[in-house]
Amino acid sequence: MLADRANVVVSRAEQTCVERLSRLFPNALPVRIPVKIEPLPAGSRRLHERTVIEFGTVREVLFASNLPLEFEDRIRVMNSDGSLDAEALVVAVRYHNGNKAVAARFVNNVENWIIKP
Repeated sequence: MLADRANVVVSRAEQTCVERLSRLFPNALPVRIPVKIEPLPAGSRRLHERTVIEFGTVREVLFASNLPLEFEDRIRVMNSDGSLDAEALVVAVRYHNGNKAVAARFVNNVENWIIKP
């Protein structure tokens, strides 16, 4: 008895929303940095979100978000040990399949940022 042979096609999983956004930043490197994001100025209702920076450049961070962030919004990006506490400006937002990716550019030079020029 001969076994039937089937062609198996293995496809790469669909890119995440953040991966798609990273195409706009050719120097973006993959990273995994857990952070807390806070919109600025902080109002009486302190919105914040815990997320992961998935890609970064010397000046930008890219992450998924559920916060109501839009182009030119200011945010604060902080990690758990306090070594990263920086203000950034949203420079790109991408929506895909119900998800949102955000790219934000640091307002000032971040001395201890992991990605160096």
